Parts: sequence; structure tokens; C-alpha cells
Amino acid sequence: MLHIINKSPFEKHALSSCMRLAQAGSSILFIEDGVYAALRDTAHSEAISKWIKDFTCYVLGPDVAARGLNDTTLLHGIETVDYEGFVDLVVENDVNQSWL
Repeated sequence: MLHIINKSPFEKHALSSCMRLAQAGSSILFIEDGVYAALRDTAHSEAISKWIKDFTCYVLGPDVAARGLNDTTLLHGIETVDYEGFVDLVVENDVNQSWL
């Protein structure tokens, strides 16, 4: 299953809801303001770092760049994908859940 998070964990509860309900082995994709969840040295970094061990995590590169960030600001273990990679993730997963 692919979980897509597009809201900042500093403004909404989409991330915490996903973390409670997602099953190990699922894929997580951070897009739009959801990319802030993938940053190092934040209030959510420790929880996300532990979470990465059970999930495959991705971040949409163009959304990272649009916010003036880059790969060096991201937690280790989160893979950056482009739009083509986003489409591949959607196609590869039978079920996609967008967290609002």
C-alpha cells in the first residue's frame, strides 16, 4: 500500500494518523508540504527515523526544491523521487491512501 502525505506535520495530523494506522512494509510518499516531515532536526525527526525502519519512505524532489530545501536536509533513509517515480509508485501499489 502507498500512503501519500501532503500536509505539514506542524499544521495537520495526517502524519500521526498515518503512523498509527499504516502497516509495516507499506510505502510512504511525502509530497507538497508533507515534505517537511522528512527533514532532519525537527520535532518529528526521531519518530520518523524509527518509522523508516518499517516502511519504505519517499519524498517528491520537485516539492523539496520548491521549498528551498535539498537532499542534505532530509533524514537518512528517505529516497527522493521525481514525478515519473511518483507515477511508478502509484502504479506499483494496488492501494493508494491520501492522508488529508
